[in-house]
Amino acid sequence: MKSNDDRRSFLKKIAISSVGVSVMPYAFADSAVNAKARAEVFPVIADGEELSCWLESSLNRIFPQSPAKQAAPFELLAARNSRISFQIGFRNNTLKVKKLDCTIEGAEELKPLVRLVGLVPMYNFTPLTRVEELDGVGHLPGLVPDPLMPAINAIADPYASRSFWVTLNIPARIKPGKYNLKVNLTWENVYFGLERGKKGTVSLPLEINIAQMVVKPRENFHVLHWWRGEATWNYYKTEMFDDKWWQLTKAHFIDMLDHGSDVIYVPVLFDIKPVFKRPCQLLIVDEPSPGKYVFDWSRVKKFMTMCKEIGVKKFEWSHLWVYWGLENPVRVYKKVNNEFVMLWPPDISGFSDTFINFLKQFLPQFHKFLLEENVLQDSYFHISDEPSAKHLDNYRKAKNVLKELAPWMHPIMDALSNIEYGKQGLVDIPVPQLPGAKAYYEAKIPHWVYYCTAPKGDYLNRFFDTPLAKLRMGGFLFYHLKAQGFLHWGYNYWNKLETEEILDPFNHADAGVYPEIPYGDPFVVYPGPDGPISSIRWEVFAESLQDYAILQTAGIDPDDQRFAALKTYADYPKSEAWIQKTLSDILNKK
Repeated sequence: MKSNDDRRSFLKKIAISSVGVSVMPYAFADSAVNAKARAEVFPVIADGEELSCWLESSLNRIFPQSPAKQAAPFELLAARNSRISFQIGFRNNTLKVKKLDCTIEGAEELKPLVRLVGLVPMYNFTPLTRVEELDGVGHLPGLVPDPLMPAINAIADPYASRSFWVTLNIPARIKPGKYNLKVNLTWENVYFGLERGKKGTVSLPLEINIAQMVVKPRENFHVLHWWRGEATWNYYKTEMFDDKWWQLTKAHFIDMLDHGSDVIYVPVLFDIKPVFKRPCQLLIVDEPSPGKYVFDWSRVKKFMTMCKEIGVKKFEWSHLWVYWGLENPVRVYKKVNNEFVMLWPPDISGFSDTFINFLKQFLPQFHKFLLEENVLQDSYFHISDEPSAKHLDNYRKAKNVLKELAPWMHPIMDALSNIEYGKQGLVDIPVPQLPGAKAYYEAKIPHWVYYCTAPKGDYLNRFFDTPLAKLRMGGFLFYHLKAQGFLHWGYNYWNKLETEEILDPFNHADAGVYPEIPYGDPFVVYPGPDGPISSIRWEVFAESLQDYAILQTAGIDPDDQRFAALKTYADYPKSEAWIQKTLSDILNKK
């Protein structure tokens, strides 16, 4: 670099790409006792080994103070028509700052995608979780690796470990067999003196063993992630439903499909309890006279057209009663004097004449729209989210309202865990939270599953401190425990919980309400300039869904003996070794 301006520009660019945050995860008192601790964390490197580099699985987070590993032979096993990921770990063993570039030789046919693993702060561990069920003990609270930044270069800071995340796309038509690749890391000292300009190169061999299997698309297991349209315009500061918002929303949906989701939520009405100034409600509603409603479906039509263009085939529609008890109707807004106001007071009864009158006018037009769009048979409908045992009567009452006014409205699916909803046939597709799924499984009632802020502890989830091997087991668990789908609330919930206040997701990953919501639960993607930035957790979740597809392609019986150790969503193997052995047995037909 030829000038201080050039240096500052480069460092600023890398800091942004790395999600640089000035946090000191360790602080040592200047004492003889802590001198030993300093020496262990910042070891003296012998024989001029300035940069340690190694290849690492996608199931091990590399924290800033993760120790370097010795470079060793590294092999990946993959099916055809699949994607696999691995990491390139590196640790700067010196007090100098190094610029690092990454290239991969021999991988042109596999279209490698290289991203720098960024760091974000995690201030607290997930509560109610045993240390054995946590990742990052000894590193967290502190910086956790999560966002995957589009960068093939990095700044290697003194005495710190980082990694690149590499995704390989295995074509369906590629010839099975072993392929040898080479990972090259070139480094150069930068930043003032201290041997500035000194360079070096490290090469690491990588072997890809491509199996005969061609993975078929997943069938009969649907995946749904709720997204927040207002989070997009609040973060990017766009206008409601302007061109930029539509472009970003389309990018989000493409990303969802690319990571295994196959159902898209349509916010035809608005489902958040508190009153919003800018609600993400697609349907345009007018009330020319009290109790008389006019519906403009043009924006919903535009949304459906966009979805169909990118390959969406399944749709989920807004709840009709507000969550946690069905006490109130869904929120519906009209525009008055350039402001959005609700059609009725927020505390009105969910079974009032006012709301029933609305339903009598809305539901027939809704039905007509679905028929015109030819999506009725590919739609999922909701009554209300997360009713408990004490809300059975309200839920039954709502079901009877719809039976009278909209007998065509099915299947109805809702997140609810009490087994009585399933036993009494009140819902077509019950979606219990993981602890409640056991009762549905044992009763042989078809169901989806979900997790949302909970369960914690031993259960499957994808928080910042959920071990990645534990998260990766999702596909095996869904398959063996016969779930028919998965639902999650947090794709891009970047707002403070139930408010229009936007939070910086690169600094706040708890919706502003820890410990109620653990870090990482509200979202799996970060806002990038033109669309979502993925995360380690999002990639590993997608790999878990690919595992499901591999099991399905191989025709494995869900009750196969190899799944004997999978007891519940809390009691199952949580090791990479189990995953590798199981996949190896299947792909190598053992």
